[in-house]
Amino acid sequence: MKFSLKPSLFIAASLLFAVACSEDDNDNDTNNSNTAPLSLNISGLEDLGPNFRYEGWIIVDGQPVSAGWFDVDANGNLSANSFDLNQEDLNKATTYVLTIEPSPDPDPAPSSVHILAGDFNNANASLSTAHGAAIGTDFTMATGNYILATPTDGGSMTDENSGLWWLDPAAGPGPGLSLPTLADGWIYEGWVVLNGQALSTGTFLDASGTDGAAPYSGTMAGPPFPGEDFLLNAPTGLSFPTDLSEATVVVSVEPVPDNSSAPFLLKPLAGQVPANALDHTLYSMNNNATNTNPSGSVSR
Repeated sequence: MKFSLKPSLFIAASLLFAVACSEDDNDNDTNNSNTAPLSLNISGLEDLGPNFRYEGWIIVDGQPVSAGWFDVDANGNLSANSFDLNQEDLNKATTYVLTIEPSPDPDPAPSSVHILAGDFNNANASLSTAHGAAIGTDFTMATGNYILATPTDGGSMTDENSGLWWLDPAAGPGPGLSLPTLADGWIYEGWVVLNGQALSTGTFLDASGTDGAAPYSGTMAGPPFPGEDFLLNAPTGLSFPTDLSEATVVVSVEPVPDNSSAPFLLKPLAGQVPANALDHTLYSMNNNATNTNPSGSVSR
């Protein structure tokens, strides 16, 4: 049996359909008269590639409310720096938090990878990695020392400058790194940049333990500290054993999961191996945190 909507019901249904079709779950802006802008002024972020993006959150009554997502190009420019949010939520917000999220993101809740945060003071919030809702530290107190040695080569002393280990021989040996404890969602990673190639020495959370990989080391066990011997499986363009003199050494802070096989933007420790470096000699790294930490502010 056929039937039709009454004209008034038809008009109401048509209006409802039009409103529904105008909504876009992926739109950063809310087309609502009860909205107010949140403006971002953030520098030092990097392009996360196609599989991740940044998302802001405001904390309202203790709960996170999405404040819009954005990408960053190769020059550090944000794809969007102003977002229209519910005015009541924005007025009540106590904190702004910036996270790294998968793209597409199946989970509406924030990830554990919080990179910046700040508390609102009237209309503004200054953002830093040191906030308790971000990484919880600015890394300015981090220190690093290393030696050149190849303990995994079976006892040969002919290639000692082909390995780098963050340890202090005079301490028993002891750890060569002094690093703050990281929040969930982050991990340290060591790097040696050799002839323009960044070679990972493995990820770690504890400077007094082994790291998570030994892709180039020899067959013997290494010491219980982060580091790597560059003896086997040389990447294209390199040959091992090698001499690490004048190579760049970096300790970075990486998101988990990681967005790239290259070092992330947070590089609190860096240095260059001296020319004609001596093996088993302690060399120090520079604290680079203030040069690599992102920072900024938001205003409502």
